Amino acid sequence: MASKGPQRSWIVLSSIVVFFFIIVVSLNSHSLKLFSRLGSDRPQAQRNNEYRAPRSNVWADLNPEEVTDLLDYLYTYEGDGGLNLTRNEKATAWDNSIASLEVLTPNKTDVLKWLHNPSTTPQRWARVIVNKGAAEKATIHEYMVGPIPIGSETQILPLSYCHNSGRHYVKNPLPNYLDIINWFSDLGDEVSDIVEHLLAEVANPGNLSYSPPFFALSRTAQFNNGSVSNWATINSPGLAFDAFALLPQGVFCRFDITGRESKEWKIVEWYYNGKLYNSTDAFRQAVKNPKFERLPPNIDGSWTNPEPLERGLPARDILPPPVVVQPAGSRVQVDEKEKFVSWMGFDFYLSTSQATGVSLWDIKFRGEAIIYELGMQEAMAHYAGNDPMSSGQVWLDSLFGMGLNLYELVPGYDCPTYATYLSTSFQMGDKAVQRNNSICVFEYVADYPIQRHTATMHLSISKSTYLVVRSVSTVGNYDYTFDYIFYLDGTVEVKVRASGYIFGSYNSISPDELGKRSPGYEYGYQVHELVTSVMHDHVINFKADLDIAGTANTLVKVNVVRHDSEYPWDGYPRKTMKLNREAVETETGLNWPRNAGSMYVVLNNDSRNIWGEKRGYRIAPGTGMGNPPHLTMEDGSTALKKAATWSMKDLWILKHHDDELKSTSEYNNMEPEDPLIDFEKMVDGESIQQEDLVVYFNLGTHHIPHSGDIPNTLEHTSSSSVMFIPHNFHDRDPSRESSHGVKLEKDESGRSTVKYFGAKYEDGFTVDVRDIEPDLRNRSKNQGFFANGEGRVGLEPGAAILPFGA
Repeated sequence: MASKGPQRSWIVLSSIVVFFFIIVVSLNSHSLKLFSRLGSDRPQAQRNNEYRAPRSNVWADLNPEEVTDLLDYLYTYEGDGGLNLTRNEKATAWDNSIASLEVLTPNKTDVLKWLHNPSTTPQRWARVIVNKGAAEKATIHEYMVGPIPIGSETQILPLSYCHNSGRHYVKNPLPNYLDIINWFSDLGDEVSDIVEHLLAEVANPGNLSYSPPFFALSRTAQFNNGSVSNWATINSPGLAFDAFALLPQGVFCRFDITGRESKEWKIVEWYYNGKLYNSTDAFRQAVKNPKFERLPPNIDGSWTNPEPLERGLPARDILPPPVVVQPAGSRVQVDEKEKFVSWMGFDFYLSTSQATGVSLWDIKFRGEAIIYELGMQEAMAHYAGNDPMSSGQVWLDSLFGMGLNLYELVPGYDCPTYATYLSTSFQMGDKAVQRNNSICVFEYVADYPIQRHTATMHLSISKSTYLVVRSVSTVGNYDYTFDYIFYLDGTVEVKVRASGYIFGSYNSISPDELGKRSPGYEYGYQVHELVTSVMHDHVINFKADLDIAGTANTLVKVNVVRHDSEYPWDGYPRKTMKLNREAVETETGLNWPRNAGSMYVVLNNDSRNIWGEKRGYRIAPGTGMGNPPHLTMEDGSTALKKAATWSMKDLWILKHHDDELKSTSEYNNMEPEDPLIDFEKMVDGESIQQEDLVVYFNLGTHHIPHSGDIPNTLEHTSSSSVMFIPHNFHDRDPSRESSHGVKLEKDESGRSTVKYFGAKYEDGFTVDVRDIEPDLRNRSKNQGFFANGEGRVGLEPGAAILPFGA
């Protein structure tokens, strides 16, 4: 349908794509019960309400009382001239305002003292992010405020000790986000004639009154010598199915928005159909030429619809799929207040942060320490292509909030209906954002046994059950599912799966036309009539602070090597192999070995099992599509510079320091040449033998999308994981005490006997249909399954655009 005259706001800034530091959030949160069966009437909920953690969760985020006191303290603080804060509801781009509040992670040395002596509780401090827009050159500052509760000793200090740049602030080159929106709206008026000529056929498909017909999607802004410039592509918004990423139209513009005065901003260049135009006037003149070649429009339709078909295969429509139930109740014990979980010998605490989502703390197995901290640090998507958008497109998603973008999980689909669901909350300026049922914890039965063996006279076999802690972060076009998985033998697995819409590239040359492939073919595949896929690296960084039977650990590389040897019972040399053990002496980065020819084992040299072997845990690629990758450009990214050097190896081994809290900062890409945290500085050659070791490891994929990624990438084809596996840590397999098994045996006469191990179901049981297929129609219309107005895309009416998580 052609548009009727100039349409103001034909270009809209997307929360994920305009500039990497603009997010769309709604400050209105909604409380929701998924359905009545998740209430206290469930058996496991009753038991969990009674279960108590052995001690308080010192990593837990700020509670409402702490937030109230902190806000009062910050707004009335007068020391050192004060912060001169304006409350959020009255703040403009030219004011100082609070962007976010959250707990500051306590020092490990203080927590370890507390774990051994409960009377020495670590002090609580808050991390406060302040947008400082009152000065001509706007900045974002981080402060540490504490100790809390607020008292006579409470103070406000620059939060710089954990930033090896020595700074506690970054530049904010575009604080006037409302001016940016208005400028793009005015730009829509200015170039409406060009857009009408090129894209009239795809303007506002469906004639939806509340949305503009097009999106201007920008890759990460470039800051060079004080200028702010970048390329953007014009896409259809994909309103029906949120498929904007699949709907590029082949129109690109480069804009310069340096400074705080919008009157100085301008479109510098246009790129269309392989030609570069050095001004809007030059592009307009070319478009009006009768010989101008107009590209065919990329039109939305049923091809972008990810929903299953209404009518499918008979096997799907006649019978429902199998389900797992737990009619005897949950074996998982959860203290929901303290977010403490206990299951089959495992104990650990949970916490959440706005930038990185869920972290686990003080993981113990059978009462022994194995991992002090386990959590995501950053999620990168780095693209390559032959157009102005995809060639430099890089996202570091923690800035958009991997925790803030946790949404309500769908029981029976995201997680089993019987799972324990935990809620999270975050403090965005003056407002609390609630994420109900955004974490699930559940036990599951694998489709394979953990152990089996068949002999002549008997068979023994044991079930494999495991515990999962799951959350889903939706950042723009991608949904990331994060799993922390615990196995009966003490193994811990970290797994990431991705789904959602890929970013497509406009391609008007089909593979068979003109007898040649499109120039973009070397970066992907043709996936629709006018769309080619764009290759990209997903590199998702995690921290694992290992404490294997204590804090004194050593990394040993156990190599499987070729070995030629003569033995006294052989008359000739034998080609064989052997183990070569090599301790890693200093901090370093490592890649997964070729042909799996080495094992990385973290040992405690001072702790041995009964066989005299040093106790340890092996680090290995786990289940998924293959070895998790590192960034293809191992010498660094042109766009990222020093902002993400952790991505250049598969894993890194470092010595723990209290002032090295993370591998990166969510604000690193603001100043990539001098980021707040330069990971490379952390790898400074320190000795790591019998030291407190930290492993930073990467998950992800070299994602080369194909036709099977349309409309959405499938989770089982985009998964990767790393496992931490006991290696001589136990005297024998500990799962023999916790797995359910059976032994079938026959005597010499052929008579069979059966022996069960562990509790079993003796009688039949009845399962309420709501325990296997919840009625999702009974939910609130405003419940939190959806991202509308809460931080993802700016299409919904009433959405507010705020900078840097404010």
